[in-house]
Amino acid sequence: MKKENIIYGIRPIIEAIKSGKEIDKVLFQDGLKGQLFFELKDLMREFEIPFQFVPPEKLNMITSKNHQGVVCYISSIEYQKIEDIIPMLFENGEIPLVLMLDRITDVRNFGAISRTAECAGVHAIIIPVKGSAQINEVAIKTSAGALNKIPVCRTVKTEETINFLKSSGLQIVSCTEKTEKLFYDVDYTLPSLIIIGSEEDGISKNILDKSDEIVRIPLKGEIESLNVSVASGIVLFEAVKQRGAK
Repeated sequence: MKKENIIYGIRPIIEAIKSGKEIDKVLFQDGLKGQLFFELKDLMREFEIPFQFVPPEKLNMITSKNHQGVVCYISSIEYQKIEDIIPMLFENGEIPLVLMLDRITDVRNFGAISRTAECAGVHAIIIPVKGSAQINEVAIKTSAGALNKIPVCRTVKTEETINFLKSSGLQIVSCTEKTEKLFYDVDYTLPSLIIIGSEEDGISKNILDKSDEIVRIPLKGEIESLNVSVASGIVLFEAVKQRGAK
């Protein structure tokens, strides 16, 4: 992590949030207390910024400066709101194709998926505030710069975001091996949200329950799963094919 991508100390982090800087997450030292700490914590709740309590040794590894028990990671990109993007797409006569990543935590996988999504003409990527890969220099480099081109939207409440997209006319297509329907038996010429889950345990059950289509990629070998970035590419370019690539 480059030094310019972190801020340490309670007051500088408070000022950074108030000035509108995009914050990825904040690390608090275990047992931290005090008036300024509670002021910062309240501010983070207001702006829905994820945080985590860690041992002091972890903060000392990040910086040798006087961090006052708090280190903040500044985002390398500017996040956007999916609620602003979808109406604009319809107004411009476009058919939305949106990708949601459910708890993809590996930065290289995230970067690779973003590169593929940009190449496939995906209009936006949605990620949860908690449990998602940090968008840092490694992710941006792996994406070949795609993360500077494609809108990335963070959501605190994934189910509410899915409800918004459904009410906006998007079909919800979840990809998992736990189904019989194949991914190419879906009509991706319709406005679509494609959801890809983590390699560890796939898509959350609450998300599957809200899906209109649950599909899988057929596998012929002995290995039971594909790398998540490869799986994303296969499904996204089925949508490209159906929509008529030129």
